[in-house]
Amino acid sequence: MFQTVPETPQPIPAKVRGTIPKWIRGSLLRNGPGRFEFGNDKFNHWFDGMALMHKFNIDNGSVTYMSKFLESDAYTMNLSQNRIVASEFGTLASPDPCMSVFDRMKSRFDFQKISTDNCSVNYVIYKGDYYVSTETNFMRKVDAASLKTLDKVDWSKFIAVNGATAHPHYDPDGTVYNMGNSYGKDGTRYNIIRVPPQKSSSGETLEGAKVICSIEPERKMKPAYYHSFGMSENYVVFVEQPLRLNIIKLLINQLRGKSFAGIMSWEPELNTIFHVVNKHTGKKHPVSFQTKAFLNFHQINAFEDQDCIVLDLCCQDDGGAVQLFELQNLRKSGEALNEVYKSFCKTYPRRFVLPLDTIANGDIAQPLNYSTATAEKKADGKVWCTHENLHDQTLEMCGIEFPQINYAKYNARKYRYFYGCGFQHLVGDSLIKLDVETKQSKIWKEDGFYPSEPIFVPYPDSVKEDDGVILSAILTPHQDKNTFLLILDAKDFTEIARAEVPLQMPYGFHGIFVPERN
Repeated sequence: MFQTVPETPQPIPAKVRGTIPKWIRGSLLRNGPGRFEFGNDKFNHWFDGMALMHKFNIDNGSVTYMSKFLESDAYTMNLSQNRIVASEFGTLASPDPCMSVFDRMKSRFDFQKISTDNCSVNYVIYKGDYYVSTETNFMRKVDAASLKTLDKVDWSKFIAVNGATAHPHYDPDGTVYNMGNSYGKDGTRYNIIRVPPQKSSSGETLEGAKVICSIEPERKMKPAYYHSFGMSENYVVFVEQPLRLNIIKLLINQLRGKSFAGIMSWEPELNTIFHVVNKHTGKKHPVSFQTKAFLNFHQINAFEDQDCIVLDLCCQDDGGAVQLFELQNLRKSGEALNEVYKSFCKTYPRRFVLPLDTIANGDIAQPLNYSTATAEKKADGKVWCTHENLHDQTLEMCGIEFPQINYAKYNARKYRYFYGCGFQHLVGDSLIKLDVETKQSKIWKEDGFYPSEPIFVPYPDSVKEDDGVILSAILTPHQDKNTFLLILDAKDFTEIARAEVPLQMPYGFHGIFVPERN
């Protein structure tokens, strides 16, 4: 599941087992790495693979599948020269051997060349259009119907940031919030970005984008890595965690011919800091909320209740996970692969409660009667937070990642259910529905198959939170078995149907459901 596969540019029919409800009409779009070598050059890390876009189209109970490589500048340059020309997260491209020594040195520090447009992480929506995104300053617009690669969009042309996350948040009116770093003479800043909704058919993608708040890192030359952030109705919550990026090392590594991945270090002696910002005014809350070190890739949800922000996150206590996803580890087998599994830290859902009103020094408060999470104000004015576990013993052996909720109705609101992948190993091997009130879970699992991130699709005119279905692409490394699109009833987590495709697919990252427009 970590090998190069060919694209399938023309839709092929899937074999449906069961009955797909006629009301499900639209496409599950998935994104992730799909090519790991060019000529004799091979990428080092799973994150480096060239973006392969997947589409399962559902219409009138039938399913078709297609896939296309994103025709990014990185992909087309690598393809045309049959070698790795564009640097990625874990692979630094070698300069052209025909260059002079001076030009080779210069190319090491060309930011445009080390900032890739290989947008392999997620699909995002700005002003009604679909884009694939990664964590650099580039996005690529795509046609959701044909998977055709369209315009290249550079964040830095619209706003003073050097990148943005692949996990923006959306307000009901179409306003988009995101976060991105900036590197300048004043040092590094974490920036909260607001992109207004589309006012007319004219105008460019990020027109009107604005930094509403800039946050100074705890350590200017060692900012935190982050993959997502939390957003409630009125606040953005940024998690500054102890997985740090060494800016000095970035420059040195370029000279030494080492990749971006080498500048990351896990520093568990540092606390994790929650920065709370009013998303309407851009004003930062004066209190510093802190807790013990943890690593977080994905937030689950955030909402406000009784003058508090409730922040639910997927957390792990060790920051070494990124290095484990080197391809040399993922392609091991037998006992060697088991040793990699043993070093993999499980990810668990945790709830933090951040009181927005003042609490007395030394008091250990339990701000909400339905959560055991606490907050204690220290003598220095900082508030120390302890979490509540949102799972029972059922998930102790696997943990959970790739969380998804009924986003349209429950993002930034009090909710009860979320869905994710159970990770007993390095890739998800089960689908999980978790009740955050009872902490009980429902699990779907089938030996030899590995589910992708579950996507919730609500019933038309749904009333209850879990009225809908779960869509997940189920992958397998076994040549004698088929990949399939799984459709589960989101309420009882039982299988409704599956649509089998006689093709191998590599394990990917994130996706989105695009409903058919009437």
